[in-house]
This record gives sequence, structure tokens and C-alpha cells, in this order.
Amino acid sequence: MGNTAEKSVANSVANSVANRGRRDFIVVATNAMLAVGAGAVAYPLIDQMNPAADTLALSSVEVDISSLEAGQAITIKWRGKPVFIRHRTPAEIAEAEAVDLAALRDPETDMARIQKPEYLIIQGICTHLGCVPLGQKIGEVKGDWGGWFCPCHGSHYDTSGRIRKGPAPTNLEVPPYAFLSDSIVKIG
Repeated sequence: MGNTAEKSVANSVANSVANRGRRDFIVVATNAMLAVGAGAVAYPLIDQMNPAADTLALSSVEVDISSLEAGQAITIKWRGKPVFIRHRTPAEIAEAEAVDLAALRDPETDMARIQKPEYLIIQGICTHLGCVPLGQKIGEVKGDWGGWFCPCHGSHYDTSGRIRKGPAPTNLEVPPYAFLSDSIVKIG
């Protein structure tokens, strides 16, 4: 009888060891499947935060400004945002250069904002809340300083895109750009 009890205990221990190995395998397999499932759910969520292919394609844009006469302006899209290109008149250039920097909320010289005095290239987004300022079209309200006027909250910008009046905290942003020739400018 003692022999049978010993065999029973030995079989029980053997079964317990076999069951533990089976349970460990099931736990490892379950955790592995959970990790794969979490990755399958997380990848699309993270991937959708990347910029769209059409936005990446517009990381730089070349613009022909040869037909732009003095006093005219055009608006182009760069990275889904408006960019203002204005061919300034000699009077607008002189006005922008004559500004007393002490009178500006965000002091910046006109020469620091441009590469060629006759062309001003700025992002057409008000720095207050992101509205598009008026002043690109002939006959449009240009604000008190002849530049741009934001109709949302009344910010006024001068002919260099510097904030002069209203709630906007900073000047209109200058995007990275370079002149490839006298008539071609690359933005971005």
C-alpha cells in the first residue's frame, strides 16, 4: 500500500509539473498575442498622424514672379497655408525702411525680413488667431499702414508685414525662401 501511495504522489507531482509547463506556455502565447494585437491597433493610429503625401510633396514650391508688376501681389499655397508675395513700390519700400523700431511691438528691421527690397514674401496668417488678413487684392482694405488688415480682430500690419496695431503679438511670419533667379523664387 505504501508503494501505491508513493506512486500516486509521484504521478501527481509529474502531472503538476506537466500542467505548469502547459500553463506557462498558454500565458506566454496569450501575452504574445496581446502584444501583436496592441501593435496592430497602435500602428494605424500613429501612422495617421504623419503628414499626407500631398502635403509632403508641397514641402517646397517654385513661383515665377516675372509677371508681377510693382504694387501687385499674389497669394500661393505652401504646405496648405497662404503665402503672400508682394512686389513693393518704391514708396512702400521707403515707408517700411523709415519706421522707428521703438514704435514697434515686435521690433524687426525691414532688411531682416527680405532678401530683395522690391519683393516681400510672408505667410498670410495673422499671428493672433490664424485668420487670413486682407490687403492682397487691389481695392481691398490694407489697414492703417498700407499693408494688411485682419478682419477677425482688427490687427494692422505695415508694408513689411510687421504688427502695428491690434491684438496680434508678433509680425507676420517670413517662410524660408531663396531666389533661384531674378524671376523664380523657391519657398520651403
